[in-house]
Amino acid sequence: MARRYDPERRQRIIDAAIRVVGRAGLAGLSHRTAAAEADVPLGSTTYHFGTLDELMVAALRQANEGFAKVVAARGGPAGPGTDLAAGLAALLGEWLAGDRTGVELEYELYLAALRRPALRPVATEWADDLADRLARHTDPVTARALVALMDGICLQVLLTDAPYDEEYAREVLARVIPRDTVPS
Repeated sequence: MARRYDPERRQRIIDAAIRVVGRAGLAGLSHRTAAAEADVPLGSTTYHFGTLDELMVAALRQANEGFAKVVAARGGPAGPGTDLAAGLAALLGEWLAGDRTGVELEYELYLAALRRPALRPVATEWADDLADRLARHTDPVTARALVALMDGICLQVLLTDAPYDEEYAREVLARVIPRDTVPS
């Protein structure tokens, strides 16, 4: 019997893995649950992803695109002549105002890197990419501090179910940014 050509199968498995994690948490993800969610044979998941870590890496890589898309849609962390703190606070507001499940999923996969070393390079790529973007507007040390602060603000909002306070975020971000930083 000839194999059916299915060029989208790998992507469907990744999308299914993200849905499983969104619904059941990382503990609920397995090759079997991803296959069932994607409506593909179990062998397809193990063919495309030899280990569960490989599947998680692919899911994290795709999930990381959420914030990157918000940044790209705005043309960067801050528009021309925009105060960097205000621009970043607005970005966080847009991201957190979107699908909260997607944001939670990104952080769940991101934090999974603490226990799963295979995920660490992908989590690091995300933080490094954002720090590189921010370093175009300020110095590299401040850029990394801003990434850490933004992560902290997002985690507080997610963990407390508190509404995002853009003015608070702008104020604390501004405290980290040197006063001599000029708007882009």
